[in-house]
Amino acid sequence: MAINGNAPNPSHVPTVDAAKDAHNQLNALPMARDSIRGVHQQSNNEPAGVVQPVVVDIEAVRTFVAVAETGQFQEAAIDLHITQQAVSKRIAKLERSLGTTLFARTPQGARLTLDGRAFLPHARALLLAVDRAAASVRPGERALRVDVLHLRIAPAQAVRAFYRADPGIDLDVVTLPGATVTTAVDALLAGEIDATFRAVPAALPEGVSAVSVLNDPLELLAGPGHPLASTRVLRPSDLSGHRIWIPGIKPGSEWAAFYRELADAFSLSIDRIGPNFGTEALMDAIAESTELTTLIGAGDRYVWPAGHDLRRIPLTRPTPVYPHALLYRTDNRHPTLTALRRHLTATRPLDPDDTWTPDGWRA
Repeated sequence: MAINGNAPNPSHVPTVDAAKDAHNQLNALPMARDSIRGVHQQSNNEPAGVVQPVVVDIEAVRTFVAVAETGQFQEAAIDLHITQQAVSKRIAKLERSLGTTLFARTPQGARLTLDGRAFLPHARALLLAVDRAAASVRPGERALRVDVLHLRIAPAQAVRAFYRADPGIDLDVVTLPGATVTTAVDALLAGEIDATFRAVPAALPEGVSAVSVLNDPLELLAGPGHPLASTRVLRPSDLSGHRIWIPGIKPGSEWAAFYRELADAFSLSIDRIGPNFGTEALMDAIAESTELTTLIGAGDRYVWPAGHDLRRIPLTRPTPVYPHALLYRTDNRHPTLTALRRHLTATRPLDPDDTWTPDGWRA
């Protein structure tokens, strides 16, 4: 479990270029209409200069391009797998929306008018942007967005191992700022993330699934001058009377609840007193102190100067573990999410025989 409850450097949701292109092309439709008609229509209720939006059917635009490229309504119908009558209706609807005639009908087929020629490049650009925007959210076409509480704790290391096993996958690993299991679930349901690693102390809402993937044994981290520094293994009860400092514990969070129950179960003194200056400052304070300790997960990968000589001491009989579960929307069909679940299940470390977790928590 992270010793710093505040997640650093939150990653912002990346803007999808394809969606921006589609939006820009849609906004450009009045410009395309201008190239046809030369003026904008105005409502009697709108002041001069206010542009009325053009409402067009994307499939009608697609049909227009097909007719322009084939020169025949019948050939366009074959290419689009619709009837010739449907092609005619779509073109008529588009011409009404734009207020102009796009094709001149001749015995030889359909010939673009001057307005049709002016509209054609805009129509092609719009279809390209729409197709790109749709592809950007198709399962497997975008990166899998995974939230971890801290980039140095065990779940982040597990995701890194997943990526190293298949460097071709597209992953976006983020830390939601100040998130708890409740706000992370909200982000899942809103589609802001695909998955999150969280402890689950209570039932999850409908539509969210969870799979237990990692029970991370806790270790005591102490400086060389601490009375317990030379001990190779400790019982949780051995920590009674020693100060365990975990700055950044967020009140109301699942990890605050975990440490509260741990403290109650083994009569421990766990506090978050004082400002949270980050992981490095905590390591410095523990290295210099003969009283301070903290708790970290066995799978966490923190780095400190060699001169600190910090000691990681396993806890056993029983072994407190922080229960990490992978949460995701039940209806999420992203193929990389499926691959991640399989990897985490296949590589899940064996649990100690004497694990301890709070009663009722998913483990």
